[in-house]
Amino acid sequence: METSLTASALPLPAAAAGAPATAVAPSPAGYCRFCGTPLRHTFVDLGTSPLCQDHVTPERFAHAEAFYPLHAYVCEECFLVQVGEFVEPDEVFRQDYAYFSSYSSSWLQHARQYCAMATERFGLNASSLVVEVASNDGYLLQYFLEKDIPVLGVEPAGNVARAAEQKGVPTLRRFFGSATARELIDGCGPADLLIGNNVLAHVPNLNNFVDGLRLALKPEGVITMEFPHLLRLIEGRQFDTIYHEHFSYFSFFTVERVFAAHGLTLFDVEELPTHGGSLRIYARHAAATAPHLAVTPAVADLRRREVEAGVCDLGFYADFAEQVRETKRKLLEFLIEAKRAGKTVAGYGAPGKGNTLLNYCGIRTDFVDYTVDLNPHKQGNFLPGTRIPILDPSHVLETRPDYLLILPWNLREEIMAQMAVIREWGGQFVVPIPEPRVFA
Repeated sequence: METSLTASALPLPAAAAGAPATAVAPSPAGYCRFCGTPLRHTFVDLGTSPLCQDHVTPERFAHAEAFYPLHAYVCEECFLVQVGEFVEPDEVFRQDYAYFSSYSSSWLQHARQYCAMATERFGLNASSLVVEVASNDGYLLQYFLEKDIPVLGVEPAGNVARAAEQKGVPTLRRFFGSATARELIDGCGPADLLIGNNVLAHVPNLNNFVDGLRLALKPEGVITMEFPHLLRLIEGRQFDTIYHEHFSYFSFFTVERVFAAHGLTLFDVEELPTHGGSLRIYARHAAATAPHLAVTPAVADLRRREVEAGVCDLGFYADFAEQVRETKRKLLEFLIEAKRAGKTVAGYGAPGKGNTLLNYCGIRTDFVDYTVDLNPHKQGNFLPGTRIPILDPSHVLETRPDYLLILPWNLREEIMAQMAVIREWGGQFVVPIPEPRVFA
């Protein structure tokens, strides 16, 4: 790998108890990936589905796809919601991985704001080291580079790692865990700030990953992790955020237990609007004593609110599956009525969540003619399972659909502004979660 190093870039390491939810026994999912308890309680069963980022190329259109069970369980001991591991990680995050963070302008703005906050709050400068796990195409670390703060990305997918390197972000092409953490320390030393945005859910070996975070962190360093908040998932019926690439779904109560088991204390937490409602947790070594690492009142407050909501009671999880089925019914009713009225429907986006939604609901080209996406790596291919074609957004202007179904509904405002042109012919936007809503 060739990377030009500047004062802001570092050399890479050498290679190297309550009412029960539905009980199922024995469980195909086996044992909890955190605490080892047998998994017996269904959270939701979404049938079978292909890998959500495994888009079908025209050359492979006539070939069969692999479908895997998409069945989420809740652990009766630690209340971690999780799906089974049916696919090796290197089959998911391949050299041609289709997700590039930089195609969302709102996500780039989120990253820029985070960089400004973290730099000021933790006093980062040219002598600091910022490491991001699952750094994708350098969407975040580029902003630290602008401040002359040394960075290192850790990213297993070769094509997005190359995109990061083209931005000047040195990138270690590895899956992160305790072995990679030791390699990182040998080459660069431990991190002042260790970042993981929307990666914690993607980790099959959760304990090894969190232990790697501990190893890679300076004694007074800080970890921040962002991930969808399980409470918001349940409240918003966000079942489409469940897919094979997301192995685990966290409440604050559970993630605090996971980090504590590895000697890490959560000293602050923020509730964010991203991805339908996320948490940003702040962690440090349990032995760290610096004043700026003192535990804030937000930690006890969120822990209390979650316990009061019922996250420690299996009954809290029991009704979700039926709520999901009702969301499916309502979406199909809307689409059936639209098609019977002679309306045309196109999709916007080819996100992972969209593929769970479409495959679970059985929505194919009989309901949605095509979908569009800004990412050229997806255009010209077909959505997995449903075989809905993925086209350039300009196709919307050519066909003038009556409805544009927003699959990445968490980006609704951004997409409605971007595609405001559909209002010229009376087109309307549709958001499917938690139930179909039409926006003029």
